[in-house]
Amino acid sequence: MLVYSFLIPGEYGNVEWGFSTDAWTGILFTRDVFDDTLRLEDAHLTILWRSVKLSLLTTVFAFLVGFPTAWFIATRPPKARALWLFLITIPFWTNLLIRTFAINEIIRAEGLLNTVLLWAGLIQKPLEIIYTDFAVFLGMTYVYLPLMVLPLFASIDRFDMRLLEAGYDLYASRWQVLRRIIVPVVKPGIVAGSILVFVPALGAYVTPRILGGGKQMMIGNFIELQFGQGRNWPLGAALSVTLLIIVTAALLIYVRFANRERGHG
Repeated sequence: MLVYSFLIPGEYGNVEWGFSTDAWTGILFTRDVFDDTLRLEDAHLTILWRSVKLSLLTTVFAFLVGFPTAWFIATRPPKARALWLFLITIPFWTNLLIRTFAINEIIRAEGLLNTVLLWAGLIQKPLEIIYTDFAVFLGMTYVYLPLMVLPLFASIDRFDMRLLEAGYDLYASRWQVLRRIIVPVVKPGIVAGSILVFVPALGAYVTPRILGGGKQMMIGNFIELQFGQGRNWPLGAALSVTLLIIVTAALLIYVRFANRERGHG
């Protein structure tokens, strides 16, 4: 991919073996057909921004839902805890494509959600959810939520509940206990879960393709387009390497944080 990103696109796909940096320039810029000047490529910037934005929103919302879920599971009796963990991991037994189509059947115009709301008289016409950024965000949150819950559960399961009693004995409020005791102790699980959600969400292809309908394209879909209909393999390769750089940077941040935590004992 790195080598292809510095080559010339072939006329009908593939590449021509000649050095060129046009693919890397084309990630953010486009050449004017009249005077050959460079200007920002708004469409590419929109796709990159949408990918990062939806990935971050998915990570944040997965944490907001996953943290209380993991806390609830970790504070159950051992037998009930095993049952709840089993329910959390069940979605992994089903293919990603099937799970995405399941979400599609729920939120589409004639889907379960709109049917129930119309029957209850809460809305007058179907909600336009499908083929929007919200649909992609909702689908990715559902798909990647277990990847947030499991690391959080592993951290909370090791949490010494006597620390909570000590905090309350020292007249700490619930917010202070959460901020000063719980979050610092389970922070490794929060970081691990965030990385595990953000990385696959950034390169997601199936979920944006089905729930976005090709209208809400993300970087994974854009890369596929360059190797397919776009027939610009060097640009697709450059985008692939760019995605790899972003993911590697996120992982390096996690490794640095983990090493610092171990250094502090």
